[in-house]
Amino acid sequence: MKQNLTHWARLGATQRLRELDQERAAIFAEFPDLKRGKLAAAASAITAAPVAAPRFRKKRKFSAEAKKRMSEGMRKYWARRRAQGKAAKGS
Repeated sequence: MKQNLTHWARLGATQRLRELDQERAAIFAEFPDLKRGKLAAAASAITAAPVAAPRFRKKRKFSAEAKKRMSEGMRKYWARRRAQGKAAKGS
Protein backbone atom coordinates (compact mmCIF):
# COMPACT_ATOMS: atom_id res chain seq x y z
CA MET A 1 0.00 0.00 0.00
CA LYS A 2 2.74 2.45 0.99
CA GLN A 3 4.71 1.66 -2.17
CA ASN A 4 1.61 2.36 -4.24
CA LEU A 5 1.15 5.78 -2.58
CA THR A 6 4.81 6.61 -3.08
CA HIS A 7 4.53 5.65 -6.73
CA TRP A 8 1.52 7.95 -7.28
CA ALA A 9 3.15 10.76 -5.32
CA ARG A 10 6.26 10.49 -7.49
CA LEU A 11 4.14 10.59 -10.66
CA GLY A 12 2.30 13.67 -9.39
CA ALA A 13 5.55 15.40 -8.46
CA THR A 14 7.02 14.63 -11.88
CA GLN A 15 3.97 16.07 -13.60
CA ARG A 16 4.10 19.23 -11.45
CA LEU A 17 7.79 19.72 -12.28
CA ARG A 18 6.93 19.51 -15.98
CA GLU A 19 4.24 22.15 -15.50
CA LEU A 20 6.69 24.40 -13.66
CA ASP A 21 9.24 24.02 -16.47
CA GLN A 22 6.59 25.02 -19.00
CA GLU A 23 5.57 28.01 -16.89
CA ARG A 24 9.19 29.07 -16.51
CA ALA A 25 9.71 28.85 -20.28
CA ALA A 26 6.62 31.01 -20.84
CA ILE A 27 7.89 33.62 -18.36
CA PHE A 28 11.32 33.74 -19.99
CA ALA A 29 9.66 34.07 -23.41
CA GLU A 30 7.71 37.08 -22.13
CA PHE A 31 10.63 38.61 -20.19
CA PRO A 32 13.90 37.52 -21.89
CA ASP A 33 16.00 39.92 -19.81
CA LEU A 34 15.34 37.74 -16.76
CA LYS A 35 17.16 34.90 -18.47
CA ARG A 36 20.37 36.92 -18.91
CA GLY A 37 21.18 37.13 -15.22
CA LYS A 38 19.33 40.36 -14.60
CA LEU A 39 17.01 38.51 -12.28
CA ALA A 40 19.12 39.43 -9.25
CA ALA A 41 19.21 43.10 -10.30
CA ALA A 42 15.44 43.16 -10.79
CA ALA A 43 14.87 41.49 -7.44
CA SER A 44 17.17 43.90 -5.63
CA ALA A 45 15.42 46.87 -7.27
CA ILE A 46 12.12 45.59 -5.96
CA THR A 47 13.43 45.01 -2.45
CA ALA A 48 15.37 48.29 -2.38
CA ALA A 49 12.14 50.25 -2.05
CA PRO A 50 11.63 51.52 1.48
CA VAL A 51 9.25 49.38 3.46
CA ALA A 52 7.04 51.04 6.03
CA ALA A 53 6.86 49.44 9.42
CA PRO A 54 3.63 47.57 9.97
CA ARG A 55 1.00 49.54 11.80
CA PHE A 56 -0.70 47.82 14.65
CA ARG A 57 -4.13 48.82 15.78
CA LYS A 58 -4.20 50.08 19.29
CA LYS A 59 -6.25 47.96 21.62
CA ARG A 60 -9.32 49.70 22.91
CA LYS A 61 -9.39 50.13 26.63
CA PHE A 62 -12.84 50.18 28.16
CA SER A 63 -13.56 51.39 31.61
CA ALA A 64 -15.28 49.07 34.07
CA GLU A 65 -18.45 51.14 33.68
CA ALA A 66 -18.37 50.83 29.88
CA LYS A 67 -17.85 47.07 30.13
CA LYS A 68 -20.80 46.79 32.48
CA ARG A 69 -23.05 48.80 30.13
CA MET A 70 -21.99 46.66 27.18
CA SER A 71 -22.61 43.48 29.15
CA GLU A 72 -26.11 44.62 30.15
CA GLY A 73 -26.87 45.66 26.60
CA MET A 74 -25.80 42.27 25.24
CA ARG A 75 -27.91 40.46 27.86
CA LYS A 76 -30.95 42.45 26.73
CA TYR A 77 -30.10 41.83 23.07
CA TRP A 78 -29.89 38.05 23.54
CA ALA A 79 -33.03 38.01 25.67
CA ARG A 80 -34.90 39.71 22.80
CA ARG A 81 -33.43 37.22 20.31
CA ARG A 82 -34.51 34.26 22.45
CA ALA A 83 -37.98 35.72 22.85
CA GLN A 84 -38.29 36.21 19.07
CA GLY A 85 -37.15 32.65 18.45
CA LYS A 86 -39.71 31.22 20.90
CA ALA A 87 -42.45 33.37 19.38
CA ALA A 88 -41.59 32.15 15.88
CA LYS A 89 -41.64 28.51 17.01
CA GLY A 90 -44.96 28.96 18.81
CA SER A 91 -46.69 30.33 15.68
